[in-house]
Amino acid sequence: MGTGHLMRCLALAQGWQAQGGRVIFITACESDGLRQRLSDEGFQVIALEHPYPDPADWAMTSKVLAAHPGAWVALDGYHFDPAYQRQIREAGHPLLVIDDMAHLEHYYADVLLNQNIHAGRLDYSCEPYTRLLLGTRYALLRSEFLAWRGWQREIPEVARKVLVTLGGGDPDNQTLKVIRALQQVDVDGLEAVVVVGASNPHYQELEFAIRNSAASLPPQFTIRLVRNVSNMPELMAWADVAVTAGGSTCWEISFMGLPNLVLILADNQRPVARGLQEKGAALSLGWWEQADEPKIAKWLGMLVRNATQRSKMARLGKNLVDGRGLDYLMIFLEN
Repeated sequence: MGTGHLMRCLALAQGWQAQGGRVIFITACESDGLRQRLSDEGFQVIALEHPYPDPADWAMTSKVLAAHPGAWVALDGYHFDPAYQRQIREAGHPLLVIDDMAHLEHYYADVLLNQNIHAGRLDYSCEPYTRLLLGTRYALLRSEFLAWRGWQREIPEVARKVLVTLGGGDPDNQTLKVIRALQQVDVDGLEAVVVVGASNPHYQELEFAIRNSAASLPPQFTIRLVRNVSNMPELMAWADVAVTAGGSTCWEISFMGLPNLVLILADNQRPVARGLQEKGAALSLGWWEQADEPKIAKWLGMLVRNATQRSKMARLGKNLVDGRGLDYLMIFLEN
C-alpha cells in the first residue's frame, strides 16, 4: 500500500480523534518513519507481519475487534476483498471502505468513499444500505492542511519556485529525471525543493546528483532535497508550481491552489491525471515512460511563464477541493 493510502487514513484518524474518538491502526506498513508518525500523533499502532490474504491478518484483526465491540472499521487497500469485508460486517462492526477503482465484484461497506475526480463515473456493486460518497468533495485532508483554509495564493508573472513530490516510494526513481529536467529550464533565479518520502530507496543517488550538478548550474539556481517532511502545506504555499505524481497529493495540491504538472506513475493514476486536465486544474505529462526530460522541461518552462494559465489552474483546483471532506464524512460516521 502506498504512502498516500496511509496519509488519507491519518487524515481520517485526526478527524475522528478531534471528535473525541479513539483510533487504532492495524497496518502492514514497513516504514519505521511512517509508523512513528502515527505514534507521534497519539494513535496506537499494531504492526502486521503477514497481511491479508494471510490468515494471520484476520487472526490479529478479529482479536482487536473483539476488544472493541461495535467500533467502526476503515479499510484502505486493494487487497481487502468482499470476503474480508463480509467478515467484518458479520462480526458486528460498521464498515468504511476507502477505494479508488471499483475493482471488486462487490462491496459490503456501510459507507464507501472514493475521493477521486473520476469516482462518479465508476459502477459500484454494493449492498442496498451502502452510502456512496464519491468525488473530490470528500477528499480527506490532514489537519496541517486544514489550517490553511481561506489562504489566498499570489500568482507571480514568472514562477520561479518549483516543488517536486512524486510520492513516498518512487521505485523507478522518476524524481531523478525531473531533477535533470529542471536543469534544462531556462528561467533566471529558479529555485526547487525536491521532497522524497520515508520509503524512497534512492535518496543517496538523488543527493549525489544534485551535489554534482551544482557546479554546472547558474549560482542563482538552487535545488534542495528534503526527506520525510512534516511541513508539506508550507512548502506548497511557498511554491509557484509543482511537479507531482497522480496520487492523493493531487487533492492537497488542489486545495492549496498550486498549479501542477502530473506525471503518471501507476495505472490507477491515469484517470486522476486525465480528470484534472479536463477540469483545467492541472496538466498531465502522461505515462512516465513517455515523459522524457526534454518534454518535462518544455512543459514546465511554458507553465512558469504563463501567469494567466497558472491563475486559472489555481482557481479551478481550489474549486475541486474545499477542505470539508472530513466534515461531510463525519456526518455519516456519527449517524
